[in-house]
Amino acid sequence: MPFRVLSNATLATMAGTDIGLVPDGAVVLEGGRIAWVGRFADLPDIWSDAPRDDLGGRLVTPAPIDAHTHLVHAGNRAGEFEMRLEGASYEQIARAGGGILSTVAATRAASEDNLVAAALPLLDALLAEGVSTVEIKSGYGLDLETEIRMLRAARSLGNLRPVRVRTTFLGAHACPPEYAGRPDAYIDDICIPTLRAAHAAGLVDAVDGFCEKIAFDAGQITRLFDAARALGLPVKLHAEQLSHSGGAALAARYGALSADHLEFATDADASALATAGTVAMLLPGAYYTLRETQAPPVAAFRARSVPMALATDCNPGSSPLASLLLTMNMGCTLFGLTPVEALRGVTVNAARALGLGDCGRIAPGLRADLAVWNVGSAAELVWRIGFNPLHARYFEGEPC
Repeated sequence: MPFRVLSNATLATMAGTDIGLVPDGAVVLEGGRIAWVGRFADLPDIWSDAPRDDLGGRLVTPAPIDAHTHLVHAGNRAGEFEMRLEGASYEQIARAGGGILSTVAATRAASEDNLVAAALPLLDALLAEGVSTVEIKSGYGLDLETEIRMLRAARSLGNLRPVRVRTTFLGAHACPPEYAGRPDAYIDDICIPTLRAAHAAGLVDAVDGFCEKIAFDAGQITRLFDAARALGLPVKLHAEQLSHSGGAALAARYGALSADHLEFATDADASALATAGTVAMLLPGAYYTLRETQAPPVAAFRARSVPMALATDCNPGSSPLASLLLTMNMGCTLFGLTPVEALRGVTVNAARALGLGDCGRIAPGLRADLAVWNVGSAAELVWRIGFNPLHARYFEGEPC
């Protein structure tokens, strides 16, 4: 496999706790992996005659990772956007039969091909911003047939585009209409058996749930997580988004990859996440769309060295956001992250939130998934709104 040298670059390697900046840097690519990283002046002679891409001094980062999305779904909920503008809350809309259940009805009626077709424009928008890896959840089927159809559609997206797709089973997203008022029966009769079937079909990389008053309580999620553990699957959790429901502490007890949203998390929750090594997944798109006023406790996460990731949470209702660049800006403007924290949040920490050790950094042996930007610093990358400075995207070592 021939080598390729990327030279004349400012590298943000994500080494250490900063962004690991290497000025006048070079990266050697071979067979979809990174063979060498360092200053161009130190490039070993064995690669001196290899084909070279001169990057003109541009900033090179690991290709961004969107580690929390709901890309696969049918229909839209633009009407609920209008309802919220008129004063209805997310919880009120959900209890009136809107919200997640509205999308469930549309998704159940959609074919796998239709689900793929609807998701592709959203995926393409992410790829246009350099994204290389996307997590996609189920959770809009809430029955065995549709949940598996969603997961198959998600896997198909990874065959149609140069992108790595990680699938997450989110059967515990809401209680379907046929189990209204019977969440325990739904978890035991539908959710857990569906998880087992999806896992047997090779469609599940992780398991998620929604721990909230309008969804499932900690005891119900515990049974799901026990089933996931028996299958050897990692877990993550929508936690403390609309109220404090004990989800962050539960996620920590199970050593979850991530606890997501976390607007109502406490100092004690931050300590538990730190001890467990669980990533705090911040989702400013939902905070913005729902016009929330309580932000996640970023200062507490910083004080305890809890790794913080950022993701779009792209979904048809609470976060109709398909821009990871805007997500980074929101993380800074709404939650007070620094540009360095934002960039780490969509690279090394996002990889950690998916349990991936082979991407999210620029280092020998890792995947050669890179983004080249027409900017000179992390601050410049995060600063603009509605502008895409991507110059080139490398996926598995190839420009695309």
